[in-house]
Amino acid sequence: KEAVALADEIYEAIESIGIVEKEGFGKIYAYETDGLGNYLLMDDANVPSLLSIPYFKYADIEDEIYQNTRRYCLSYDNDYYYEGEVIKGIGSPHTPSGYVWHIGVALQALTTNDEQERKELIDMILNSDADTLFTHEGVYKDDDKIFTRSWFAWSNSLFAYLILDSKNIVCGGN
Repeated sequence: KEAVALADEIYEAIESIGIVEKEGFGKIYAYETDGLGNYLLMDDANVPSLLSIPYFKYADIEDEIYQNTRRYCLSYDNDYYYEGEVIKGIGSPHTPSGYVWHIGVALQALTTNDEQERKELIDMILNSDADTLFTHEGVYKDDDKIFTRSWFAWSNSLFAYLILDSKNIVCGGN
């Protein structure tokens, strides 16, 4: 009973003070709010994140506020979104500027219904591993040989989950 009451209270708080109007995007979820009208708009590739909302089943992938939030997160309006010659996606304040996290790219793939987008994101991860056959924490957007954490179990595990979840897309269901 207590857990359900707490979950309901958190849900009501998010819905009443965690959604803000962002010009060009409409209503989006704030990354942080203090409940006094102040909020921070950004997203971090770490998990949980705004991008991961449907992954954790808080809202459906097709939910309008989530879709607005997703467009925001995957745009230059998000201070941690980067595009380069090798990779594009969300990075983190925990790594240097210009580094895209494989975790964020995997979550982007896991939170789309667009099979072509998912395949392109899987290919982008595969083509940005610096020939190590491992995913990394952060990859410099213009050079996959520059990365943080040569081996990152969390990222590798999430990528493995993405491949299993995408088997019908990647290998025709075999």
